[in-house]
Amino acid sequence: MAQKPDPYELEGVKRRAPKPFPWVTVFFAMLAVLLALIILSPIPEKVRRKIGISGPREVVKPGPAPKPEIIVKEKIIEKEVKIGPAYYRVEEGTDVAKSSMGFDFKSRVEERPGRLVSSEREGDGSYEASYTLFINRPEAAKHLDEVTKVNPTLLKALPGLGPMIEKANVSPFYKKLYDNKLSRLKAYSKRIDRLLTKHNYYDCQTMLELEHPGSKRKVFLMQADMDVVSDGSDGDRLPIMPEKIVNSAHYQPFTSYGWAKTGKVENPMIAGWRNLLAKAKTSGNASEVKRLETGIEDLKRRSFLIAEYDPFIVISVDVLRDRDSPFGPNVGDYVVVIYGEKMYPAIVGDGGPTFKVGEASLRMAKELNEKATPYNRPVSNVSVTYLVFPRSSGKWVAPNYENWRSECLKLVNEIGGLGEGYDLHQWENTLPQPEQEE
Repeated sequence: MAQKPDPYELEGVKRRAPKPFPWVTVFFAMLAVLLALIILSPIPEKVRRKIGISGPREVVKPGPAPKPEIIVKEKIIEKEVKIGPAYYRVEEGTDVAKSSMGFDFKSRVEERPGRLVSSEREGDGSYEASYTLFINRPEAAKHLDEVTKVNPTLLKALPGLGPMIEKANVSPFYKKLYDNKLSRLKAYSKRIDRLLTKHNYYDCQTMLELEHPGSKRKVFLMQADMDVVSDGSDGDRLPIMPEKIVNSAHYQPFTSYGWAKTGKVENPMIAGWRNLLAKAKTSGNASEVKRLETGIEDLKRRSFLIAEYDPFIVISVDVLRDRDSPFGPNVGDYVVVIYGEKMYPAIVGDGGPTFKVGEASLRMAKELNEKATPYNRPVSNVSVTYLVFPRSSGKWVAPNYENWRSECLKLVNEIGGLGEGYDLHQWENTLPQPEQEE
């Protein structure tokens, strides 16, 4: 049967079939838009960081520098990753009964009634340990037998000390020292690695205030161990120093005792400090820049003791700052160090920590024990006697060892003089001597 013609069809014109809705095209268009939005968002970069893959470098036109806050935040995150959890990690095989710090741990286990496991497992205080550091504050040696116990030859070397010690008073600086030690222990009670060792806690046998009945010469007597200090520099006397020292960020080129520079040769430490200054400026550390700039100017103007060559001792800065006590040592005061049967003239050359005592220059330390190094103390027991003559400092000038010995001998004579057969050590100048031109 013939198909019935469409009454609406125009003659000579073929009608097109109606087009369906383009769902596929719309889908791909929306997908392209979505992908573009994702690419332009921070999501790809986060994914790359998550899986540890660096993305391609972007060519960025010069513009304003990134905000410092972002840089600081990134640095903090990196540090957190490196240091790990901020809690005590127990290593396998750890036995806390003995510690490298010198103190012993005593332990016991007590049981208390509890709740359901589901509650106790999640709650605080159900599985805990307490730690208390018990310390015995030592008393200062003040009787003659106590003082001579650690140095039996003391009265043979200096007979006049006997009557002076019998009437001596314990210096208030002794109590101050152990107050400072206690404060430090409390401040670092949760940082076992920062606590004082048992050795460094018990480092001072006594501090006494002596006065000779005739001359009225005052003496500050301290008995302690001896650690080593290796600071100081002087371009006039030592124009060349090892590169590892010059470039060290830890070596201190200064000592408390210093004098106006006289020569034209620049302090060798200035070169290293200039390098440190450049790094500090690059990192933007304003306080470090200020410290280094001030230090360089000081090195240009002044000279200092050199621990490897000059005999001097170190006294706590707490003591050096005191201007009221007539028995308080000051920088530059003359000193006689007594160890065994030997007596060494020196000066107070530097200030040290407030929580420990018993330090001397490497030169002094090696004279007491040839095995001494900056990392190996010459005397571990408290058998070194330091006799400081308060208010005896002369003019601060470059060391003259013979003059130091002469002044110390005069002061010793004011407290009864040397015992028979004893004498003060004579220091030699061991500094490298400039080559003589032929």
